[in-house]
Amino acid sequence: MIHDSPRLALEAECLHLTRVYLPALATARGWPIRADHCFQRILLDHSYGGCWYDHVTGRPAFAHADTAALMRAVSLGRAAIAGDADMAMLNRQSLIWRRKPASRAG
Repeated sequence: MIHDSPRLALEAECLHLTRVYLPALATARGWPIRADHCFQRILLDHSYGGCWYDHVTGRPAFAHADTAALMRAVSLGRAAIAGDADMAMLNRQSLIWRRKPASRAG
């Protein structure tokens, strides 16, 4: 686990995005997911281009993900908030990587 300030700030922003901002927008935007862990799954999966658990060995995931992945996750979360990323499509792709049915909601 890395403990430098910029990295901790990235971790904190990832968690704030997925626990507060994105869930607050979910209903109004018609996203098929609502739960913080689903947003965390989506941001991390897309940060790695596949299931995050194939790339991150420790738990909790945000504390053990590499800094570049955290930067990508924050960027994607900000893009979703700005309306520049399609959360429904991102969710579908994440579920495809996990071989889960696309109708699954969170």
